[in-house]
Amino acid sequence: MEIDFPDPFWLAVIGTSLLAFILKYLGHSVPKRWLSHPRILKINSLIPIALLSALVAVQSFTKDSLLIADQRMAGVGVAILALILRAPFPVVVLSAAATSAALFNIG
Repeated sequence: MEIDFPDPFWLAVIGTSLLAFILKYLGHSVPKRWLSHPRILKINSLIPIALLSALVAVQSFTKDSLLIADQRMAGVGVAILALILRAPFPVVVLSAAATSAALFNIG
C-alpha cells in the first residue's frame, strides 16, 4: 500500500497557522505586571513606528527585489523635509504625492 504525503504547501500553511495560534495564545497568557513595566510600554509604543518605517522603505526603494532610485525617493525626501519643517500631516502627504506624480509624468 502506497502512502500519499500531503503537498508541502499545505503542510506549510497548516504549520504557520498553528504557530500563529500558539504565539497569539502565549501573548494573551503573559501576566499584566510584565506588560506594565515602563520599558515594555516604551518598546510597545515604538513597534508600530518601526514597522511603518520599514514598510515605507520597502515600498519606496525596491521593485522586484531590487533597490531602485526613482520618483518615489524624491517624494519621500519631500515628505521628510515637510516633517522637519513641522508641516501638518495632510500637507506632508500631498506634497510627497505631488512631487512623485510630477516626476513620474516627466520621466
